[in-house]
Amino acid sequence: MAINFFRQRQDSSNNGAFIEMRNIVKAFETSAGDFIALKEITVAFDKGEFVSVVGRSGSGKSTLVNMLTGIDHPTSGEVRIGDTYVHKLNESQMARWRGRNLGIVFQFYQLLPMLSLLENVILPMDFGEMYAPSEREKRAMELLDMVGLAGMAHKMPSAASGGQQQSVAIARALANDPPLIVADEPTGNLDSRSVEVVFHIFEQLAQQGKTIIMVTHDNSLAERASRKLVICDGEVINETVASTLSLLTHQQMLKATKSLRSGTFAPGETIIRQGGPSDSFYMIDEGYTEVVLERPGGNEIRVATLGPGQYFGEIELLRKSSGALASIRAALNSVVKVLTLNRQVFTELMAEADAMRETFLQVMRQRLAQNAVL
Repeated sequence: MAINFFRQRQDSSNNGAFIEMRNIVKAFETSAGDFIALKEITVAFDKGEFVSVVGRSGSGKSTLVNMLTGIDHPTSGEVRIGDTYVHKLNESQMARWRGRNLGIVFQFYQLLPMLSLLENVILPMDFGEMYAPSEREKRAMELLDMVGLAGMAHKMPSAASGGQQQSVAIARALANDPPLIVADEPTGNLDSRSVEVVFHIFEQLAQQGKTIIMVTHDNSLAERASRKLVICDGEVINETVASTLSLLTHQQMLKATKSLRSGTFAPGETIIRQGGPSDSFYMIDEGYTEVVLERPGGNEIRVATLGPGQYFGEIELLRKSSGALASIRAALNSVVKVLTLNRQVFTELMAEADAMRETFLQVMRQRLAQNAVL
């Protein structure tokens, strides 16, 4: 159903990431004083990423995407999309830039009720002047066909279901071939079947090189995106923490994020030595490590290889051991970056999170049983 008829755009930025948000602060004036909605957020997105943004109500997730769409502006900090610093644009410049570079999908569709589905998709092309008038209807039909609604092109929005209207809203967002699609709770009012249709369209668009930033309250849906960004109290939770310690609450994840220390190890370098001190919980951020048991006589047994998103050091902390049960070293062909939590913070978090603690205990038992038979 979906064919790739989007133009190939050249990103003239040489700074790596397609989107960069640096040191973003957003303050709102209230009767009780300034409310800081975003607190020094720095985050980047690559072309073709499908990113879900999650967080509780009031966490700052919608404020964050408003910085991308230009609906709002940061109090301080920079927002670069491609080669454009969007926070520096005035209203007329922003309107022109947005019409050519950004597609927005809203929770409530916002189709114009007096226009047909086809006319709703054509409308952004009329405003953006991206296509010759003679090409616009053909392109709109192609987009409706992509979302499976070409047969309803001349019907009014009132004749379409919620899922169909949202699919048309996606087609409309794509009208001027923008490289970035921002969707704010796009499935919030849809039944489960329509959710699958809309999500599948986003997946296809990301495969075709579009960058998709989707705010959602549905954690199961968020997990299916290629990347999940968690916001808590106006701050971004470290993504390795969010994936590794996924059973913590967002507040607990934020506590872990603020307590992190990082380290880098060269290929073959020892991170923990068997029998030596082990007083931290380690999460692998990049690279691969080897878990090695040292036997009498100097023999070594490689027990496992651990990679990004995996962890070690939990056994010693849970058993309150003073010495490491195995050696952990960077693989010979891999630089390893780790994030660590010290014993005190790890112990406090486990005391607060029974489900996370039980998961670690189960993994600990499996690892100890495996070591015992080697």
